[in-house]
This record gives sequence, structure tokens and C-alpha cells, in this order.
Amino acid sequence: MVVLELSDHDVNRIFRALADATRRDIVRRTLVADVSVSQLADSYEMSFAAVQKHVAVLEDARLVTKEPRGRERMVRGNPDRIRQAQLLLDQFETIWRSRIGRLDDLLAAETTTQLET
Repeated sequence: MVVLELSDHDVNRIFRALADATRRDIVRRTLVADVSVSQLADSYEMSFAAVQKHVAVLEDARLVTKEPRGRERMVRGNPDRIRQAQLLLDQFETIWRSRIGRLDDLLAAETTTQLET
């Protein structure tokens, strides 16, 4: 199975980052528009520092980027990285569909054999 250009370490970081609902929400928001860390902090019932930590995890996984704009730090979602994660999941889906297809074929062959005897 080809895993794109993602290392196991990259895959682990992506899915660890996406395992948290707040981080998934941050990614969703930042894919729609650039959002400052302050605006993100206002959206959640947690401290500014806690939101910064969530953003840092997402940045480490390269799901978002953070760039200075004046006195603020703007967070932008990385659609290319999301696409890589989606392609990886598509590969897993292909594997499982293939396995289910083979199981269906095996069961059909067994049923045909039982009917013939």
C-alpha cells in the first residue's frame, strides 16, 4: 500500500491532532477563513493558552499554519494536508472494500457448492 509521502510519524501526528473535537473545529474554522488565535480563544470556554496549545498541535501536524499579521497571529487551515489525510483514508477504504469483495465471493462460491451437493 502506498502511503503518499507521509511517514508513520506524520500519519500519527495528523490523526492524533484530529482525535480532539476542539482541534477538528479549529481546522474547520481555519479552512473557511484565516482566524486570529484571539478570535479562536473567544470561541471556546478555555484559556487563551489552552487554545494556543491546540493550535501548536495542529501546526506540528501541518494541518494549520500560523503567520504574524500586525500584532496578531493568524491561523490558516492547510487544505493540502487535509487532502493527504483523505487520500490515506481512501486507501484504507479500498483495502477494506477489496477484503469484503473477496469475502462475498468466497461466501457465494460456498453457497453454490452447497446447492450443487
